Amino acid sequence: MEPRHGAKGDTVVDFLMQAIQAGRFVPGQRLVEADLTAELGVSRSLLREAFRRLSAEGVIEIVPNRGALVRRLTMTEAMELFEIRLELEALAARLAAEKIADPGTRERFERRIAPIWEEVPRFSTSDYLAENRRFHAAVFEAAGNGQLVKLNSQLQLSLIMAQIASELTGDVMMESLHEHRVVASAILAGDAAAADAAIRGHLSRARDFVRAIRPEVFRAGRPGEAVPFSKAEFAGTIEKSP
Repeated sequence: MEPRHGAKGDTVVDFLMQAIQAGRFVPGQRLVEADLTAELGVSRSLLREAFRRLSAEGVIEIVPNRGALVRRLTMTEAMELFEIRLELEALAARLAAEKIADPGTRERFERRIAPIWEEVPRFSTSDYLAENRRFHAAVFEAAGNGQLVKLNSQLQLSLIMAQIASELTGDVMMESLHEHRVVASAILAGDAAAADAAIRGHLSRARDFVRAIRPEVFRAGRPGEAVPFSKAEFAGTIEKSP
């Protein structure tokens, strides 16, 4: 069947990833094949290929007799991701500050982060999560290191943010916004040491906030208990989906 909306493999993956990041599909939610093929106008094989790719990236997992689920992290996994992300983004912030004197780098960075200077309250959690993703992506982009950008994307820290979305209040979002401004100001000033300190402070505070969240937000069990994936198993679980 040809996709009614012109969707191809990359488009389906992008759609699912953006929907998860925006909170439309939440951690632990089952992705129903029949609904998605109808909505996107794609074949089952194309959707299954998107599921396989997202499973390999750790965004979804395949559970026997349940099918494809948005991955739900344990607290341990979330803390481990924060540890790695903190070091990676501190490096990115330092590199960005060192390279911000380049006119092209500066123009792109200022354009990408422009929303953080808007003096309006943040009420929509989904809108703020999108703004948050764009800000952090801009820091990595300004670093000018393609491998660093790739490593960051593989961490899927957005899964943590999607998982804790219900815990984000207006005050929490505004505090995070203020910290973004401190990071951005240090980068724009070309102060690598200040940029490093600012991003470490921001991510450490975010990590501590996540650590204090009620345990039921996170999946119980040992970290890394993803179900092994195989094409045959995937086909079997999909056939059992209503």
